[in-house]
Amino acid sequence: MTHAFTRRRPPRTVAGVLTAAALTGLASLPAVAVAAEPDLGIGPLAPVTGAQPGSGVDMPFSVLNKGTEEIGKVWVTYSVTRGLDTAETYSNCLYSTQPAADEEPERQVAVCAIEQPLKPGVVYAPERPLGLRARADALRDKVSMSVEASEDGPSDGAPGTGAPLELIERGPATEGDRASHEEAYVSTEVASENTADFALTGAGLKGEVGDEVTATVTFVNEGPAWVYRDLGRSAATVDVRIPPGTTVVKAHDFCTPVTPAHYSCGTSQSWVYEKRGETYPFVLRIDKAVEGATGKISFAGEARPFDGNAANDTAAIVIDAGSATGGSSSGGSSTGGTSAGGSASTGGAVASGGSTSGGPDAASGGSASSSATGGSTGGSGTPTTGGGLAATGSDAALPVLGASAAALLAGGGILYAVRRRTAAGD
Repeated sequence: MTHAFTRRRPPRTVAGVLTAAALTGLASLPAVAVAAEPDLGIGPLAPVTGAQPGSGVDMPFSVLNKGTEEIGKVWVTYSVTRGLDTAETYSNCLYSTQPAADEEPERQVAVCAIEQPLKPGVVYAPERPLGLRARADALRDKVSMSVEASEDGPSDGAPGTGAPLELIERGPATEGDRASHEEAYVSTEVASENTADFALTGAGLKGEVGDEVTATVTFVNEGPAWVYRDLGRSAATVDVRIPPGTTVVKAHDFCTPVTPAHYSCGTSQSWVYEKRGETYPFVLRIDKAVEGATGKISFAGEARPFDGNAANDTAAIVIDAGSATGGSSSGGSSTGGTSAGGSASTGGAVASGGSTSGGPDAASGGSASSSATGGSTGGSGTPTTGGGLAATGSDAALPVLGASAAALLAGGGILYAVRRRTAAGD
């Protein structure tokens, strides 16, 4: 038999002696000077509107040493989303691509070593603004910047080819400067004048009463722009209404029932690249023959001011239960991708049963995977309703851009590592 060990406390007199001895020992230790931590801030980035695809975008910024000691070297990091590119590169910067991961899209990242003294209480800025360019697929993009003081920097990336990025002294900081340089990380949006044509495709199916047939609904962004929604929001919301006389046996993972005959389907990510989208297969059972049985497919959720083509915004699922021609015997299944009132996708943008909403760009050599039930690139999970992002698990890995840059930017937006979740519906 085992016995519990009872810890005995020392008498109060002994405890008091020990405490006094400890305090006396601490008091006798020599004072150690603690170096002040660097305190840096980066100026706010002004939002840009009306950018033209193919044209340059200037991005001014400034840095303030808010500490009490001079700093001899700082790292300035900036990143841009898919629709933006660098118009010029700097020889003291390393450039790399951060692939899409979790809830953040692919980015181009530059980490720049600024080896020059920065005096305390002084504002510094480059002689000219950062030179960026809006690409042909630009619509709504994000620019993020950070500054930190560290001896360590990134080991990966290609060096720039232009003159080095340098900071010029602009003068002592005012109270307004201190207020606008509170953070070491800032971001802003660049809005370009561009369009993105969202299109839907339905299905025309034949079968007999008792058959199970698969209706494949497709959403594709015909471009030319990619579309980037707010974090956690679905890039598109597709309403699917089931034809009368049928019952849903199995819906796609990204689709949730509003009623037994009405489903709301979201996307795997909060963005969708051009010529990409989602494919939603529905397994339907034909319960009874209904002449002209038609289910409507349409867009719902957030507004799409960038989409001026309404001709392909609706489609249909049409069930012909009057003949077994082209269908299956009882208990079998047939599939159909015929457009009914909608527009078919072009260029093979969406593979049957797969999703490419959050996958890498085909032109960039990325690959996409799909689940057995038509899952999405980046994984599948709980579906979304009314514009919320479908919750999916991530298998993408963030590249290490250097211990110092990663530590600063992990919570800032350049190096997000957040858990995917199902957003609340509208």
